[in-house]
Amino acid sequence: MDDQAKVLKYLVSVEKLADEILSDKREIVLLDKRRNHNREALRELSKSCQEKCWVTVGSVLIKHNLEATKALLLADQNQLNIDINKLRSELKVKVNNLRDLEMQPPVPGLMLVPLSQKETQGLSNAGLL
Repeated sequence: MDDQAKVLKYLVSVEKLADEILSDKREIVLLDKRRNHNREALRELSKSCQEKCWVTVGSVLIKHNLEATKALLLADQNQLNIDINKLRSELKVKVNNLRDLEMQPPVPGLMLVPLSQKETQGLSNAGLL
């Protein structure tokens, strides 16, 4: 009976973590779609020669200043980028935790990060790039 409880606890923890990974992936896809819609809206606003534009906020349609609308969309874009990057970094950790639970080695190269501009400059100054 004790072994069955351990197996059940193990399976529950694996399924819970796998479900979190899948929900995070779905959330990233939804946020990315929203980011693309914002990008399209910003592009259309940059083409516009009017002073005011119509903006939907929830189910309400508002006539709003063009520059203020661009500022709102840019702020939303920045927040979406932050949220997506945060979810992606958390997703890497969760995938490695799941692989640990499944007693598999971590995904090679999953936690790699690009060199910063300062590191690249240092390497090029040293003649390594």
